[in-house]
Amino acid sequence: MSRILVRPASTPRNPNVIVAVLAFAGIVVSLMQTLVIPIVPELPKFLNAPASDTAWAVTATLLAAAVATPIAGRLGDMYGKRLLLLTSLGVLTAGSATVALSDSLTPMIIGRLLQGLSAGVIPLGLSIMRDELPADRVGTSTALMSASLGIGAALGLPIAAFVADHFDWHTLFWASTVLGAVALVAVTVLVPESRIRSGGRFDLIGGLGLASGLVSLLLAISKGGDWGWASGTTLGLFAVAVTVFVAWGLLEVRITQPLVDLRTTVRPQVLFANLSALAFGFSLFAVQLIVPQLLQLPKQTGYGLGEDLLTVGLVLAPQGLIVMFAAPLSAKISALRGPKITLMIGALIVAVGYALNIFLMSEIWQLILVSCVIGSGIGFAYGALPLLIMSAVPVSETAAANAFNTLLRSIGSSVASATSGVILAQMTTDFGGHALPSKDSFKVVMAIGCGAALVALLLASFLPRQRTGVTAGDDSTTPATVNAGHKP
Repeated sequence: MSRILVRPASTPRNPNVIVAVLAFAGIVVSLMQTLVIPIVPELPKFLNAPASDTAWAVTATLLAAAVATPIAGRLGDMYGKRLLLLTSLGVLTAGSATVALSDSLTPMIIGRLLQGLSAGVIPLGLSIMRDELPADRVGTSTALMSASLGIGAALGLPIAAFVADHFDWHTLFWASTVLGAVALVAVTVLVPESRIRSGGRFDLIGGLGLASGLVSLLLAISKGGDWGWASGTTLGLFAVAVTVFVAWGLLEVRITQPLVDLRTTVRPQVLFANLSALAFGFSLFAVQLIVPQLLQLPKQTGYGLGEDLLTVGLVLAPQGLIVMFAAPLSAKISALRGPKITLMIGALIVAVGYALNIFLMSEIWQLILVSCVIGSGIGFAYGALPLLIMSAVPVSETAAANAFNTLLRSIGSSVASATSGVILAQMTTDFGGHALPSKDSFKVVMAIGCGAALVALLLASFLPRQRTGVTAGDDSTTPATVNAGHKP
């Protein structure tokens, strides 16, 4: 196990300020996921490039985020979480400015890659909270930080749609440049560097192996529908991913300072929390895919509502607010009953939301209701997951463990996108000579989303029961003792 280095205490900071700044940074990063959605159909015209190439503006961010998240978490544990947080926000700001200045495909993709590399902000922020906040504030604060992923994604769409409708598309990315710069300055001035570091040597081979495996897997998942699921390229990428991950796993269990401590990940609490995150990632994306399509399909289909993208954003926006309000309630339940119970409640609520969606999909108010129900379940779940992880891993591995959990959520969302895309493409109805997703195809995706939430509920039931929020894992240096003035 890595040695824990505890640096001398710095000037105490206001916990409320730290939480507000870190949550703001998390929301800014999560906004990047939805920022480009309103202009995707217009990118071929804006960039003078074919649609198959401009689609990489989305794919590049997905791949970069998947690679950056676990690596940033491990580097944060080793060299300082605030340092890596500032680096991530700096890269985000540079990427946003690059896109804002672009009028062609190459700088657009480079900028979107840089934006994706900032995805480690949320797990890094979670870990800073564990290190620096008083023990009685950790649960509520980490719940809010974790929920910022859903808050930003839900609020970003209506804002981006409004800006895209009324201003030049570059304005979206100038705005994200400003937000990134504000977050960068705020963290620099108001957030202290975590005093807990693991030290050690970075596992470069493990990092390259995980990156190549993730790129192969996610590229196959995200582009398989375009290339053909049975094509040589898609199957070859899946084969490469499996081979690389097997070799990577064998390497990680043999070295003393791995990128991801697989011995820790097989502990029941970590294992089932990670598997639940995978299932919840699927459920989160399903509603964000289904509701926009139902709203935008023509009314003449009999089930579409014929609304524009701004209306779509306004329908989904309350979900972000519900996620935010559910976070502190999630923390209270975790403090009283343990995060296992909170996670199970969240899974059950999400399952109920999707079950309602099967029957309530013909009016705008019904879709708002369903998205809010699902959002409340996501708020509960996302508040509980970091507590489960942090209470089961050594304090020296907090950022890496949170990053791996976040990565699995992203993989779950990618699988949901691919699965839903196949279903909607195969179950179609003819509308004026065009094949559109049928009403039954949406119900099937909703049923799968419900099933994924029930799988998460089942997985959560296997978690060990605990009544405390965050404990020391295998290390004696806990947030409470550090904040009390623990010296090395």
